[in-house]
Amino acid sequence: MAEGRRSGVGRRIQELRLLRGHTLRELGRRAAVSASMLSRIETGARTPSEQVLAALARALGVTVSVLHGQPYIEQLRKDQLDRLISPLGTALDNWGIPPEDDDPAPRGLEQLGSDISRVRQLRTDSEYGTLAEMLPGLLGEMSHATMVHSAPGHDRERAHWLQAEAALGVFSVAYKFGYMDLARLALSRMAMAAALSGDPRQVAAERVKRAQLSADGPAMEQGLRLVRQGLRDLEDDGTPGTRAVRGGLILKGVQMHGLLGRGDEAGAWLAEARGIAAELGETNHYLFVFGPTNTEQHAMAAAGDRDDHAEAVAVSDRVRLPAGYPAARAGVYWIDRARSLALTARCDGALDALYEARKVSPQQTRYHPTTHSTVGVLLRARPSVPDRLRSFAGWSGT
Repeated sequence: MAEGRRSGVGRRIQELRLLRGHTLRELGRRAAVSASMLSRIETGARTPSEQVLAALARALGVTVSVLHGQPYIEQLRKDQLDRLISPLGTALDNWGIPPEDDDPAPRGLEQLGSDISRVRQLRTDSEYGTLAEMLPGLLGEMSHATMVHSAPGHDRERAHWLQAEAALGVFSVAYKFGYMDLARLALSRMAMAAALSGDPRQVAAERVKRAQLSADGPAMEQGLRLVRQGLRDLEDDGTPGTRAVRGGLILKGVQMHGLLGRGDEAGAWLAEARGIAAELGETNHYLFVFGPTNTEQHAMAAAGDRDDHAEAVAVSDRVRLPAGYPAARAGVYWIDRARSLALTARCDGALDALYEARKVSPQQTRYHPTTHSTVGVLLRARPSVPDRLRSFAGWSGT
């Protein structure tokens, strides 16, 4: 495999840095990343988190997609997924535009609700291609439905609640495939619908996702403000749904405090999340897979983000994924575990973890940036490439 392909993200960062005439120290200052960390990223000795990559992309004046070589257009074409992206953007652009006179009336809210249940299940199962195929038509029908049910009352709120869920489905597809501008547009539409849904948990869910997009360099403080605002606005009414959403907000705060190097704050927020998780058990309200397992997943990811990969592996060793655990979250567990195993020189275990991720959530694993950067670490760690690693690298398009 060519060296340019093997170097991946780190090489692209180095090339862009040199083109712009920045030293390691200068780029690090612009991105709020230490020069030593940046050096390790460029050489492939460190696998950066998505938040660190976003900070570097902003400092270099490019999108994260450029650093990833993403949206992996060759791979998307091979999987015939690239054709699904444009219709999603068109459907969001047409949001709120009145239908043509000869357009059919939308189905009833109960039938539309069944489709949204399907959207939620596809997100849970990380079946993003199927999800992308069904969403454009559904978004148009949902927009029409909100116009039919425009009188204040339960039906109006229900229509907007369903519309918010459809927009969140677009965010999931766009974010997973690396189309960040489309992801931002989807969230702006979700925010409009959530505000009219009569459900403060839906508003909080949008804030969590917006904070996720804000989690890069200087914008991390903005993301934390979104998290804190979400917690203030969503009062703890004692119901499992509300507490699960609040738990999701707290875990996003854990991530951001950790990335900002605030270990004490991250630890305090993690302790609070663990307390709520112990009381609730495993839950999946508003697709916040909140509970003891996901809380420990965040503890593992936080350790990896601060380069304590030995601790990340130790935490992951204690995690036991429960039966029926959502495929999307299970896939992330294995991907994060692979990253930390690779960076503690346990190459065989890292590759095993990547294959587990592929088994439980193949589409997510194929397009996840950490998959690609971890494969790069494994390729550079060996004088020759074993067939099993070569096969996985070929499958993932690394």
